[in-house]
Amino acid sequence: MIESLTVDRMVAVPMRDGTLLRADVYRPAGQRCPALVFRTPYDRTGLGMYGTFALRAASSGFAVVMQDTRGRGASGGRFTPFVHEREDGYDSIDWVASQPWCDGNVGMFGGSYDGVTQWQAAMSGHPALKAITPNVTASSYHHGWVYRGGAFQLSFSLGWTLSLAAHNAARDPSVPAEVREALTDASDRLPDTALTLPLDRHPYLDDVAPYYREWLEHPGYDEFWERLDVSRAYPEITVAAFNLGGWYDTFLGGTLANFAGMRAEGPQGVRDRQRLLVGPWPHEGLFSGNPVGSWSFGGRATGSALDADGLQLRWFDRWLRDGGDGAGTDPPVLLYAMGADQWRVADSWPLPGTEYQDWYLHSGGRANTLHGDGRLSRDTPGDQPPDSYVYNPRNPVPTLGGALCCSPVHTRGGVYDQRPIEEREDVLVYTSEPLTEPLDVTGPVTAVLHASTSAPDTDWTAKLVDVGPCGYARNITDGILRASHRDPAAGPRPVTPGEVVEYRLDLGATSNVFQPGHRIRVEISSSNFPHFDRNPNTGEPPGRSTEMVSALQNVHHAGPHLSRIVLPVVDPEATRPYRTET
Repeated sequence: MIESLTVDRMVAVPMRDGTLLRADVYRPAGQRCPALVFRTPYDRTGLGMYGTFALRAASSGFAVVMQDTRGRGASGGRFTPFVHEREDGYDSIDWVASQPWCDGNVGMFGGSYDGVTQWQAAMSGHPALKAITPNVTASSYHHGWVYRGGAFQLSFSLGWTLSLAAHNAARDPSVPAEVREALTDASDRLPDTALTLPLDRHPYLDDVAPYYREWLEHPGYDEFWERLDVSRAYPEITVAAFNLGGWYDTFLGGTLANFAGMRAEGPQGVRDRQRLLVGPWPHEGLFSGNPVGSWSFGGRATGSALDADGLQLRWFDRWLRDGGDGAGTDPPVLLYAMGADQWRVADSWPLPGTEYQDWYLHSGGRANTLHGDGRLSRDTPGDQPPDSYVYNPRNPVPTLGGALCCSPVHTRGGVYDQRPIEEREDVLVYTSEPLTEPLDVTGPVTAVLHASTSAPDTDWTAKLVDVGPCGYARNITDGILRASHRDPAAGPRPVTPGEVVEYRLDLGATSNVFQPGHRIRVEISSSNFPHFDRNPNTGEPPGRSTEMVSALQNVHHAGPHLSRIVLPVVDPEATRPYRTET
């Protein structure tokens, strides 16, 4: 343990275009050592959630560089999400590696947007960057950050933008006072602000955050998003990556994709330098305790109980010091199995030997609400009428928990009893019989809907729920698909009203053991607001529409139209217990 640290504040780090980014450096006094870089738009001086890790790392013999990204904190330039992080990351690492206190080996840490800065720096190819530990972050900034299934992630995209814009405006005297006040008011009243139509009718954002309008102008995956996509660069990325995430984090898909993608497509020399850890956490991830929403997963479920900081330091020891204390024995995959409430280890993701089971939707045509006749079973349906409901975008299904970010006031993520949602007539509910044996569902979950609509475009949503013996309906995972985006490769295209179409909804992934006496439930509807923007059902791009109409929705589950949910069921032998100290 290092007894004395040197702290250098407001250090100027020059970028290739002359912009100066500011950093604070915490380092062992009088030593050359590996460096860990933390690049953040959230104010380097506050240290925040990563302050404890930064000081522990410095005390363990690393130089820690805490830097404000371009246009944030004390750094110069203008902040535009994603765009400058690759070049600025390269230049920052280049500067760090050349300092007399650095031995030339560099790692990076942090989460959320601070994970963006890591992956973009890794894409830059700087040879000094050897290892990263991205926590709760994305892979594609189109699908998984701004959009999902073609729907705009409204509460996150708007709330995050307003928060950053208000902060920037407060420190910029050139921004008129009325604009600063409007930004703060809009952020404080996010649920009302989210009702604004069209979605880009926030004129005060155009000067301080023009990227918000730009996101809305690119609803499909095009060149705008392609150049930023981490997944397209896997074959060229040469860093060791320890990916950390949460089952209730909005960026879970990116965490899993980055791990699996690097293991499958990365250069041969780095495929086995990838690691994955996923806990039962919301976006706060390692720093969240219990409850997660309204549910407690127990004392072993927290990042502190797992000593996640220690796991990351061992990772950096291994890749920046040519071997560390026990790092070589750490398992490649460490997951928290909800329902069983235990940590488990595995050798890959998805788990080997996964059986993808079809669970079919059944009803007599009246699956509406919790009290309807919707059933879920492994049996193939016979001749059954479709279920119908009216989706009215003026009265959308409200968001209640799930994989959300980043407003604990307006959109609280995690677990909540879904029965209030299931009382609505525009929510179809399908429930299995009580299970007689445990069912371990670990992996990606897909809903396959055969559905028709009276509209030229609409949305379909699905949610997987674990129903306890007392009736508590614990949300596990959910997803959405905009009908016009049903085939991403073909680009947006309308549907023919009344035509039955097969839709495949990505519900994300989970690890949940449905225990004996519990029931599996699936909810089907057409909105989840304000998590996602409302589809107006008019066929217009939702970002530009000011009109809304209701749509008659039909979900078919008979004959050739077998609507179902596909559950990844694993054998108990696919994982091994992992012990932690409480």
